Amino acid sequence: MFSTLSDRLTATFKNLRGKGRLTEADVDATVREIRRALLDADVALPVVREFVATVRERALGAEVSQALNPAQQVVKIVNEELVGILGGSTRRLTFAKTPPTVILLAGLQGSGKTTLAGKLGHLLRQQGHTPLLVAADLQRPNAVTQLEVVGQRAGVPVFAPEPGNGVGDPVDVARRSVQEARARQYDVVIVDTAGRLGVDAEMMQQAADIRDAVQPDEVLFVLDAMIGQDAVNVARAFADGVGITGVALTKLDGDARGGAALSVASVTGRPVMFASTGEKLGDFELFHPDRMASRILDMGDVLTLIEQAEKAFDAGQAEDLATRFLEGEDFTLEDFLVQMQGLRKMGSLKKMLGMLPGMAQVRDQLEQFDEREIDRIEAIVRSMTPAERRQPKIINGSRRARIAKGSGVTVTEVNQLLERFVDAQKMMRQLRQGGGVPGMPGLPGMPGGGKKSRGRTAPAKGRPRKAKSGNPAKRAQQEQAAREKAATGRGSAFGAGALGAGAPGQDPDGEPDLSQVQLPPGFEKFLGGR
Repeated sequence: MFSTLSDRLTATFKNLRGKGRLTEADVDATVREIRRALLDADVALPVVREFVATVRERALGAEVSQALNPAQQVVKIVNEELVGILGGSTRRLTFAKTPPTVILLAGLQGSGKTTLAGKLGHLLRQQGHTPLLVAADLQRPNAVTQLEVVGQRAGVPVFAPEPGNGVGDPVDVARRSVQEARARQYDVVIVDTAGRLGVDAEMMQQAADIRDAVQPDEVLFVLDAMIGQDAVNVARAFADGVGITGVALTKLDGDARGGAALSVASVTGRPVMFASTGEKLGDFELFHPDRMASRILDMGDVLTLIEQAEKAFDAGQAEDLATRFLEGEDFTLEDFLVQMQGLRKMGSLKKMLGMLPGMAQVRDQLEQFDEREIDRIEAIVRSMTPAERRQPKIINGSRRARIAKGSGVTVTEVNQLLERFVDAQKMMRQLRQGGGVPGMPGLPGMPGGGKKSRGRTAPAKGRPRKAKSGNPAKRAQQEQAAREKAATGRGSAFGAGALGAGAPGQDPDGEPDLSQVQLPPGFEKFLGGR
């Protein structure tokens, strides 16, 4: 959603690189481009004015003029101010001291309240809570049925005593739902209310009546992030009419300009708490202002990527793989298959790669990536026998033809996968042993690791060592000569030789006679001489 805004800001900051000092004209030009980018992204005008005024004031201050890298300091200022208008800090749900905790959802029709209710219930269920969904939208056709279907997919029960479609009292349903939750020991109640195509007094009054009936702990305003400038007026109307405590953004995976996300927190004074980033139940996450600001400025969101990986990958399997890696075992195709399955659990590979820093510069290539490539690779590996996965070296020509036929690909694709896998095996082996990976020392605690390696092809320093003779008698003479050479102390650290007692250059007691040492001209003054 923020791709256009991110590209505009990134291009603006590129113009500042390489400048050791920023003049007032440079700052004004940068602020002007930032203002245009925010307005093009449908950010509310009052928010834009306040934002650019603060950025300009700080950019002209001492923190930029005295910085070693003024351009990076400006980026830091913009990042901090973006975090500020997005809400500042992460806001989590406030749970009641005495269950159940009541969460009321309010918003316009079509903003995604019913789907968000199911996603929120699914998230709370994963966190160990026992939520109950309440069908209080009795006006929209089939709204009750939709909530029941969403609840079934999420594994969350639904309280729907009325059929809906204009039949029933939503205030009474909401009141009875709290009693039902207490009786059946549900600790969270999520009330889905009716919406309208626009803000009107009747809708506001109904939402206020439900709020008074259930006394909710949280009132979430569900906002469609694609509605543009009108988001400001809608948010103000709900803040005044219902009294919201937080905002949940939906459809953040769309291609709209996304100004609503940057405006609503500043306009309403209420933080954005959740973000819906897709149609699946798992495409729902806690909103982190600092991470969203990093995404907008193309600095990535590695923390969210790590959190998703922790959920997708089994900790026991990862620990077992790490143990075998440290013990010197090779990475096999069975391990590779487990990693591929973990990647599939994390969701879209495009979305994951988009969380890495600097990926906006290769967005076009990223969009052209075919997600089905993962399916083809998994099909190839699954077409192998367990022995072939553990020992890819045994896969000869006939086996490759069989694998290609079983997975529906060509032999060339099988060959390419095996070649890439062998290269990955070599890299991991070299990483463990501390050699062969350019610019990377071995890992401490691993065999041969912990030291910087010159690589396998690095020549030994000094004169080449003389090869040992194959003749036993001659080899014995060579070894005896080597021992005598070592006994004389040839090649000491100071180049003068480690002299034995009574040898030339020593006194009779075996102590070195330093009077014969020749010092460089003028060196005596460092020893106190004149």
